[in-house]
Amino acid sequence: MPTPPNSERERPQTAADLHLMEETPPPPDRLVTLENWQDPPFNRWGFQHVRDLIPTARIGRGDRVWELERDEHELVPTETADGSRGIEFDRMLEDTYTDGLLVLHCGRIVYERYVNGLTPDTTHLIMSVSKSITSTLVGSLVDDGRLRSADLVTDHLPELAGTSFDGCTVRDLLDMRAGTRFDEDYDNLEADVRVYEEICLWRPRTRSDIPADLCSYYATLENDGPHGGEFRYRSILTDVLGWVAERAGGGRFADLVSDRVWRPLGAEFDAEVTVDGHGNAMADGGVCCTLRDLARFGQMMLAGGVGGSGRVVSQRWIDDILSGEPDLVAAFEGSEDASDFPPGAYYHNKWWVVDSARPLYAGLGINGQMVLVDGAAQAVVAKLSTWPEAWSGERFGTTMRALRDLLGQLPRSAT
Repeated sequence: MPTPPNSERERPQTAADLHLMEETPPPPDRLVTLENWQDPPFNRWGFQHVRDLIPTARIGRGDRVWELERDEHELVPTETADGSRGIEFDRMLEDTYTDGLLVLHCGRIVYERYVNGLTPDTTHLIMSVSKSITSTLVGSLVDDGRLRSADLVTDHLPELAGTSFDGCTVRDLLDMRAGTRFDEDYDNLEADVRVYEEICLWRPRTRSDIPADLCSYYATLENDGPHGGEFRYRSILTDVLGWVAERAGGGRFADLVSDRVWRPLGAEFDAEVTVDGHGNAMADGGVCCTLRDLARFGQMMLAGGVGGSGRVVSQRWIDDILSGEPDLVAAFEGSEDASDFPPGAYYHNKWWVVDSARPLYAGLGINGQMVLVDGAAQAVVAKLSTWPEAWSGERFGTTMRALRDLLGQLPRSAT
């Protein structure tokens, strides 16, 4: 059985205890269950209590914590003469269902706020920001020569020879440019992503004809395009990448992330990742961590790959993310996702690169999860949220505008 993370917080023991921030048993229509925990309003509790609903594996921290200095007087959403700025910032927090927001400037905490019962030691689901963590694990393996972006998937996973992943490279998985057909329409209850969630134990199993575990599922996928083609967002590709990383790294996903990312990062708390019934990690979206540790992850990227307890990944790997290759821009600009980003943006190595020259880039997850790295401002923003829908271009735009205003108040260097 996967090992749950250690925690001093009291854990619910029965279904009657799984409820929305209440101290007494709720009425049936307010019970948080495996069927509704991703839906509003139940996600506001569910994202902070994933381990009580789904099996998880522990991503252990090390003995040395990256202590973050505080300088909170430096950045506060100040009010204009008519008081509008402070009101608008608070409205953004409310309108984007914020659970936690933390801003680092030059490595110091300049703003930290918790909402909806989140606390500094509470782990929160980060959805597809998990992909950026998986990419960092892959980067560390590339740095060590255990893996190359040009490697074929089948070089590491011969089990997938003869499947749709023949001819697919690690780079194709990193950049979401494999030819794999996978419908990720969260509004379609019959979409592939819903089948996949049942396999991953994120939803009750209602289908009897689906594979028992993730690794068996990969072999059933088919292609609807060439490998190395256009960018199309499909989370399943990151899970295959996680399996490649396990094979190249010689360990379980959670243990590899612990040893290669979380420990050298200097994380303050253990993280966790959801696993299927056979212990396979959901590398694409199952990581849960605290707000401060998510900010530390972003700060490590801003610091050129160096965490509080050592190097996590090379500057060369980060430089590659920010290379701004024309091929990456061209592959992205015709996608459905491009409308939420400015011209010249692209997706590379599991990061959304808004501006490679600034640089400005982010790990993003559905329902409003974010770690934003702004090189020009020497700032990192970590945001945990529970949007009532999977994705909203409007909420994303509102968040980015408010953060640009907030970061615009920062001095260009630490004082």
